[in-house]
Amino acid sequence: MKVAIVHYWLVTMRGGEKVVEELCRMYPQADIFTLVCDREKLSPLLQSKRIFTSFLQRIPGARKHYQKMLPLMPFALESLDLQAYDLVISSESGPAKAIVARPDALHVCYCHSPMRYIWDHYQVYRRDLGRIGKLVMAIAAPPLRMWDVTTAARVDAFVANSAHVARRIRRVYNRDATVIHPPVAVDDFEPVAERGDFYLCAGQLVAYKRVDIAVRAFTEMGKRLVVIGEGAQMAELKKIAGPTIEFLGFQPFAVLKDRLARCRALVFPGEEDFGILPVEAMASGRPVIAFDSGGARETVTSPRFGVMFAEQTSASLSDAVTRFEQREDSFDPVEIRRHAEDYSAAVFQKRMRSFIDDRLRERDQPPSPAQAAA
Repeated sequence: MKVAIVHYWLVTMRGGEKVVEELCRMYPQADIFTLVCDREKLSPLLQSKRIFTSFLQRIPGARKHYQKMLPLMPFALESLDLQAYDLVISSESGPAKAIVARPDALHVCYCHSPMRYIWDHYQVYRRDLGRIGKLVMAIAAPPLRMWDVTTAARVDAFVANSAHVARRIRRVYNRDATVIHPPVAVDDFEPVAERGDFYLCAGQLVAYKRVDIAVRAFTEMGKRLVVIGEGAQMAELKKIAGPTIEFLGFQPFAVLKDRLARCRALVFPGEEDFGILPVEAMASGRPVIAFDSGGARETVTSPRFGVMFAEQTSASLSDAVTRFEQREDSFDPVEIRRHAEDYSAAVFQKRMRSFIDDRLRERDQPPSPAQAAA
């Protein structure tokens, strides 16, 4: 069986690319197709694979400014030739699902989210563009939405990375999706005996992550907060931060691992489709203080694993920190770590392989008499 894995773009190693890695481990013979690729930014596993790119790869600056080429993406995706492949797995958060597979091939889409920049986060992305960029987005977005919806019909079966995303798939594409949570490298993390007197907030410093809520809350409370990450909001966050806020910027994995294991709790104030970081914190034996929405509801599933807050305000987060500290000693690192193992790469592989094998069997079954008559 010839297998193709289609990913929107391969220019970094984040959650979507980790899914592609696990799919490659499931299907070592698979080829990879993508719009643009920067091999130097990829893991050794992905670097070892045959990767086919679209014509966007030949445009100067494409690997850095790929998102500005949104109007060209439909043409680029549909130019990729997948006629030789029996199984196509698209990894979707950009337009990957729109590839044209062979009529008798099985096309399974693992969807991290329908394209955020033309749906849920359209205004957020548009706000950060210049005048020309805003004009291009305003003109391009309506036909892109129509194209995105109609190309959902090219998918035989959808898999969503969370129930939150499955609901979005239902709303945007009017399709059902099976929920299989993405793989988390829980074995890369471990609890430690000695902990520090600080809370941790980590990730990209961009508006929708709402790190500003954490910075304001911990400044007002006078409690120590360590912030790991970089992004467009760094300067703004430093302006509102008090002396108890420590910005470390980008840090290598070893530093993130250490801070996750030694923090009092991870603070997670944004709404994510899934959110790998809370699982990594729990794999380190640490509880999570999270905004009660999105993927966090599917990972911080019990008061034994953390505390939720209802509103994205510094007051609501401060109240959650107070409630956390009132029972901080009750959290069991071993139990929290055991819960995180439910989101391991092994669990992901098992569930994905079972799902795809079932779809392949359904495809190969002869039609029933009623179906044949129809």
